[in-house]
Amino acid sequence: MLPKKVKKRASLLVVFLSISVIGVILILSALNKNLLYFNSPTDIKINQDIDFNKRIRVGGMVKKNTLKIKDQEIRFIITDFKNEIKVSFKGTIPNLFAEGKGVVAEGKLQDKKFFIADRILAKHDENYMPPELKNMMKEDVK
Repeated sequence: MLPKKVKKRASLLVVFLSISVIGVILILSALNKNLLYFNSPTDIKINQDIDFNKRIRVGGMVKKNTLKIKDQEIRFIITDFKNEIKVSFKGTIPNLFAEGKGVVAEGKLQDKKFFIADRILAKHDENYMPPELKNMMKEDVK
Protein backbone atom coordinates (compact mmCIF):
# COMPACT_ATOMS: atom_id res chain seq x y z
CA MET A 1 0.00 0.00 0.00
CA LEU A 2 1.28 3.45 -0.97
CA PRO A 3 1.62 6.21 1.58
CA LYS A 4 -0.99 8.98 1.58
CA LYS A 5 1.53 11.58 0.33
CA VAL A 6 2.45 9.48 -2.77
CA LYS A 7 -1.24 8.87 -3.60
CA LYS A 8 -1.94 12.59 -3.41
CA ARG A 9 0.98 13.44 -5.74
CA ALA A 10 -0.01 10.70 -8.21
CA SER A 11 -3.62 11.91 -8.33
CA LEU A 12 -2.47 15.53 -8.86
CA LEU A 13 -0.20 14.37 -11.67
CA VAL A 14 -3.05 12.47 -13.35
CA VAL A 15 -5.35 15.52 -13.07
CA PHE A 16 -2.64 17.82 -14.46
CA LEU A 17 -1.90 15.51 -17.41
CA SER A 18 -5.62 15.10 -18.16
CA ILE A 19 -6.17 18.87 -18.19
CA SER A 20 -3.09 19.34 -20.41
CA VAL A 21 -4.27 16.73 -22.93
CA ILE A 22 -7.77 18.24 -23.06
CA GLY A 23 -6.27 21.72 -23.53
CA VAL A 24 -4.05 20.60 -26.40
CA ILE A 25 -6.98 18.86 -28.11
CA LEU A 26 -9.15 21.98 -27.81
CA ILE A 27 -6.40 24.24 -29.16
CA LEU A 28 -5.69 21.97 -32.13
CA SER A 29 -9.37 21.65 -33.03
CA ALA A 30 -9.81 25.45 -32.88
CA LEU A 31 -6.77 25.97 -35.10
CA ASN A 32 -7.98 23.38 -37.60
CA LYS A 33 -11.35 25.13 -37.96
CA ASN A 34 -9.72 28.52 -38.57
CA LEU A 35 -7.01 27.47 -41.01
CA LEU A 36 -7.27 28.68 -44.58
CA TYR A 37 -5.46 26.29 -46.82
CA PHE A 38 -3.52 27.56 -49.83
CA ASN A 39 -4.74 26.09 -53.12
CA SER A 40 -3.41 26.45 -56.64
CA PRO A 41 -5.79 26.50 -59.63
CA THR A 42 -4.73 22.91 -60.38
CA ASP A 43 -5.59 21.82 -56.82
CA ILE A 44 -9.06 23.31 -57.23
CA LYS A 45 -9.60 21.66 -60.61
CA ILE A 46 -8.52 18.22 -59.35
CA ASN A 47 -10.37 18.32 -56.00
CA GLN A 48 -13.73 16.52 -56.30
CA ASP A 49 -15.26 17.44 -52.95
CA ILE A 50 -14.85 21.20 -52.71
CA ASP A 51 -17.01 23.06 -50.20
CA PHE A 52 -18.11 26.22 -52.03
CA ASN A 53 -19.26 27.81 -48.76
CA LYS A 54 -15.86 27.54 -47.08
CA ARG A 55 -13.28 30.33 -47.28
CA ILE A 56 -10.05 29.35 -48.99
CA ARG A 57 -6.91 30.95 -50.38
CA VAL A 58 -5.99 30.65 -54.03
CA GLY A 59 -2.46 31.45 -55.05
CA GLY A 60 -0.33 31.68 -58.14
CA MET A 61 0.77 34.29 -60.64
CA VAL A 62 -1.37 37.09 -62.07
CA LYS A 63 -1.58 36.21 -65.75
CA LYS A 64 -0.25 38.94 -68.03
CA ASN A 65 -2.78 41.05 -69.95
CA THR A 66 -5.73 39.88 -67.82
CA LEU A 67 -5.94 42.70 -65.28
CA LYS A 68 -9.14 44.71 -65.83
CA ILE A 69 -10.28 47.49 -63.52
CA LYS A 70 -13.86 48.70 -63.91
CA ASP A 71 -15.44 51.04 -61.36
CA GLN A 72 -14.69 49.43 -57.99
CA GLU A 73 -14.20 45.89 -59.36
CA ILE A 74 -10.87 44.37 -60.28
CA ARG A 75 -10.80 41.22 -62.41
CA PHE A 76 -7.79 39.11 -63.26
CA ILE A 77 -6.71 35.51 -63.78
CA ILE A 78 -4.52 33.52 -61.39
CA THR A 79 -2.45 30.84 -63.08
CA ASP A 80 -0.06 28.16 -61.92
CA PHE A 81 1.03 27.68 -65.56
CA LYS A 82 -1.08 24.51 -65.82
CA ASN A 83 -4.56 25.77 -64.96
CA GLU A 84 -6.24 29.12 -64.41
CA ILE A 85 -9.01 30.61 -62.32
CA LYS A 86 -10.79 33.92 -62.85
CA VAL A 87 -10.87 36.23 -59.83
CA SER A 88 -13.15 39.14 -58.99
CA PHE A 89 -12.23 41.55 -56.20
CA LYS A 90 -13.76 44.75 -54.85
CA GLY A 91 -11.50 46.82 -52.67
CA THR A 92 -8.03 48.26 -52.41
CA ILE A 93 -5.18 46.25 -53.87
CA PRO A 94 -1.68 46.14 -52.36
CA ASN A 95 1.10 48.23 -53.92
CA LEU A 96 2.99 45.10 -54.98
CA PHE A 97 0.03 43.71 -56.93
CA ALA A 98 0.82 43.59 -60.66
CA GLU A 99 0.58 41.37 -63.71
CA GLY A 100 3.22 38.66 -63.80
CA LYS A 101 3.70 38.81 -60.01
CA GLY A 102 2.73 36.36 -57.28
CA VAL A 103 -0.59 36.79 -55.52
CA VAL A 104 -2.76 35.08 -52.93
CA ALA A 105 -6.50 35.77 -53.00
CA GLU A 106 -8.67 34.97 -49.99
CA GLY A 107 -12.41 34.39 -50.37
CA LYS A 108 -14.90 31.85 -51.70
CA LEU A 109 -15.29 29.85 -54.87
CA GLN A 110 -18.38 30.50 -56.96
CA ASP A 111 -17.49 27.48 -59.08
CA LYS A 112 -14.25 25.74 -60.09
CA LYS A 113 -13.45 28.46 -62.66
CA PHE A 114 -14.49 31.62 -60.77
CA PHE A 115 -13.31 32.94 -57.40
CA ILE A 116 -14.74 35.90 -55.49
CA ALA A 117 -11.99 37.42 -53.37
CA ASP A 118 -12.50 39.65 -50.37
CA ARG A 119 -8.79 40.05 -49.67
CA ILE A 120 -5.71 40.21 -51.90
CA LEU A 121 -2.21 39.51 -50.64
CA ALA A 122 0.67 40.35 -52.96
CA LYS A 123 3.71 38.09 -52.73
CA HIS A 124 7.26 39.32 -53.08
CA ASP A 125 10.70 37.79 -53.16
CA GLU A 126 13.25 37.94 -50.37
CA ASN A 127 14.95 40.96 -51.98
CA TYR A 128 11.89 43.18 -51.64
CA MET A 129 12.35 46.62 -50.14
CA PRO A 130 9.43 49.03 -49.61
CA PRO A 131 9.57 52.04 -52.00
CA GLU A 132 9.70 54.49 -49.07
CA LEU A 133 12.79 52.77 -47.69
CA LYS A 134 14.45 52.74 -51.13
CA ASN A 135 13.86 56.49 -51.49
CA MET A 136 15.26 57.17 -48.02
CA MET A 137 18.38 55.14 -48.84
CA LYS A 138 18.87 57.04 -52.12
CA GLU A 139 18.61 60.36 -50.25
CA ASP A 140 21.16 59.19 -47.66
CA VAL A 141 23.66 58.30 -50.39
CA LYS A 142 23.45 61.78 -51.98
